[in-house]
Amino acid sequence: MRAARLIKMVLLLQSRPSMTAAELARELEVSERTVTRDAQALSEAGVPVYADRGRAGGYRLVGGYRTRLTGLARGEAEALFLSGVPGALREMGLEDAASAARLKVSAALLPSLRDAPRTAAQRFHLDAPGWFREAPAPGLLPAVADAVWDDRRVVARYRRGDTEVERELEPYGLVLKAGVWYLCARVPGQEPSERGPSGAGAHRAYRVYRIDRFTAVEAVTGAGVGTTAGTGPISGTGPGTGSDSGPGTGSGPARFARDPEFDLPAFWAERAEQFARSILRAEVVVRLSPEGVRALPHAVDAAAAREALAGADGSGADDGGWVTVTLAVESEEVARTQLTALGAEAEVLAPASLREWFAARAARLALLYGSGA
Repeated sequence: MRAARLIKMVLLLQSRPSMTAAELARELEVSERTVTRDAQALSEAGVPVYADRGRAGGYRLVGGYRTRLTGLARGEAEALFLSGVPGALREMGLEDAASAARLKVSAALLPSLRDAPRTAAQRFHLDAPGWFREAPAPGLLPAVADAVWDDRRVVARYRRGDTEVERELEPYGLVLKAGVWYLCARVPGQEPSERGPSGAGAHRAYRVYRIDRFTAVEAVTGAGVGTTAGTGPISGTGPGTGSDSGPGTGSGPARFARDPEFDLPAFWAERAEQFARSILRAEVVVRLSPEGVRALPHAVDAAAAREALAGADGSGADDGGWVTVTLAVESEEVARTQLTALGAEAEVLAPASLREWFAARAARLALLYGSGA
């Protein structure tokens, strides 16, 4: 523990001209007295740490000293590629690995480039969750992330409606969508080459789970691929940790052979599109003004709006520029809310029940806003 802290102290001093005891204490998460003892230990070990006295003093390396302890560990290198999403790193328990990786990269830079990390951070920031919602990080996310990094088979229990379901999974990848974490996993026993219905490119063996619905996650231990011999708690500290044993060998965590053809971004894009289409189970016929045509993609599902406008009546717009479209919607109730946003720029033609609802709503609005109201 102390050795890692001393190395980090040297890298910090190498990446900056000088640092005060308070700054080092904050970065190393120790007291200023500990910083003083560590600086003395480094000096006794031959590292030229010099302490400047006075109010403007601090610690610095003299003589252009540069350490060669800048080689990235595998876990640090993998975390570095995620360093643009600090919130995601923190939630997966990888913040320390990413911090160490960034520090080693900074220490390896030329002096003229040492401010690059700071200037980049001042100019770009990613805030993934949507507005007006603060989705808490799932408590089991770090355990799931460890299993994903290390290709460990797990047994997960999760909520499905009012019941709990237990399933063995091969966790392939994590996706953060609008502040919500999802696990893309394969169910053992189903061949990766099994495809869905004709025209569906996603593998049928892979499924998507919301991690905040998991109630327990345990590693499968001491088993070969496809054989469950037992379960145990997941341990590890992030990417690159764990033994180097092959899939499901030995008495440690059972690992799976990852399908090299699996493409996480492509799989997620296809599955997300399938989900969006699956919930559009109803259709409405709507007559739209030119302004309504422009506003439609902002009021309803964007893909559904594009398809509706592309399939508009062949006769095209009438003399007033209005067009009639058939629009896929989630339900008649959802369509009420969505189409209300278009106001007088949309006229519902079918189904009759939805048209009657809008007619009644328009009558009420006329009473509220009519003359003399």
